[in-house]
Amino acid sequence: MSTPILTPYLTFNGTCRAAMQFYHECLGGELLIQTFAGTPAAEHMPDGAEHNVLHSSLKADGFLLMASDTGMEPVVQGNSVSLSINCFGPEEIADKFLKLSAGGTVTMPLQDTFWGATFGMFTDQFGINWMLNYDKPTSEE
Repeated sequence: MSTPILTPYLTFNGTCRAAMQFYHECLGGELLIQTFAGTPAAEHMPDGAEHNVLHSSLKADGFLLMASDTGMEPVVQGNSVSLSINCFGPEEIADKFLKLSAGGTVTMPLQDTFWGATFGMFTDQFGINWMLNYDKPTSEE
């Protein structure tokens, strides 16, 4: 089993695209941006917000930075950064989710997603936001 990777995940109030483009200009690397438009998540967005960023990533030598615009609740100091762990198996994600979320508040239970992963979110007992993801193998792997 590989070691999980801990990644900072930033959240913005509609300025994610501009922020990530700025970081890309400053740091280089490969920038990927996906909006809410055309995804099942768009159904739950306020009018006009479907072009906000659902997920973005900036990969370069030595780091990965991920970010999105908030879905519904506004970003305030303290909830703009989450720690994201990409797990390598269904048992690992279930175990880490159960242990880390104990005494905290689950905001999205572990569930299968439209992007082919198992994903869940919670705020731990110390007020830290977490996202856990397990990318399921495709039939090509």
